[in-house]
Amino acid sequence: MEQYLNKIICGDCLEVMRGMPDKCVDLVVTSPPYDNIRDYKGYTFDFEGIAQQLTRILKDGGVIVWVVGDATVNGSETGTSFRQALYFKDVCGLNLHDTMIYNKNACAFPESNRYYQSFEYMFVFSNNFPRVVNLLKDRKNKYEGSGGVSSERQANGTLKKTKVTKCPKYGVRFNIWEIAQGYMKTTIDKEAYIHSAMFPEKLAKDHIISWSDPGDIVLDPFSGSGTTAKMAKQTDRQFIGIELSPEYCKIAEKRLAKTYYNEELF
Repeated sequence: MEQYLNKIICGDCLEVMRGMPDKCVDLVVTSPPYDNIRDYKGYTFDFEGIAQQLTRILKDGGVIVWVVGDATVNGSETGTSFRQALYFKDVCGLNLHDTMIYNKNACAFPESNRYYQSFEYMFVFSNNFPRVVNLLKDRKNKYEGSGGVSSERQANGTLKKTKVTKCPKYGVRFNIWEIAQGYMKTTIDKEAYIHSAMFPEKLAKDHIISWSDPGDIVLDPFSGSGTTAKMAKQTDRQFIGIELSPEYCKIAEKRLAKTYYNEELF
C-alpha cells in the first residue's frame, strides 16, 4: 500500500484500484462525473466496474460517501442517482446507511418549467455497520436547558409520555447539510476554480471527521482538484487521490503543498 499513500495518482481510477489490495481503504469521499452535466476532459466512466472495485478495497466497517445528482434529459430527470445507490446496495451488497442531502442554496442550471434544483444526494454506504461514527453536534437546540415530560407517538397512534432530560446547547446535526458554495466559498484556493465541479472543502471535511479517525486511509477515485485529499491531510488522515487529468493533478498537488489553515472555512 505504501506506493499509493499520501499521493495524487494520475491515471484511470478503475485501473489503479485493480492494483490495490483487498480491504485496504477506510473511507471513500467522492463525486463521480454523472450524466455528463460537466465536461470532464471527455472522460466517461464504467460505473459498475468502479463500484465493484470500491466495494472490494473497502475495509469491513468502511464507508463510501457518494455525492451525486441527476440531469434533466428530454423533460425527465435521469434517475441515475437512484440506480447507482441501488446497485451499491443490491449488487455490491453494501448497506445504504444514510441518504443525505447537500443543500447548495444555489442553482447552476435553472429551468422555466420546474422548481430550481439546489441540492445533490450524499449516499452513505457501509460495509456492514460503520466502524467509525463521529456524529457532528453543532445544531443549536431551541429548547436548550429545558426538560420535563414529552410525548412520543406509538405505532398504534397513541401517545406515550416520556421523561426528557435537560436539553443540551447543541444537538446532532440533521442529515440535510446546508453548505455554501461558489467563488471563495467552496475554497480559498484560487487555482482550484479551473475545475468545473468542485464540492466545498467543508463538505469533504465534515464527512471525513464523521466516518473516519486520524490515521485512517481516505480515498477519492475522482480526485479532481484534490479537495478530499487536502481535507484528509488537514485532519491527520492518510489520503489517496486518483485523477485522470494531468492538469487537475498538478492543481491538487499545489493545494496539498500549501501550509496555511483558514479557520473561517470551518
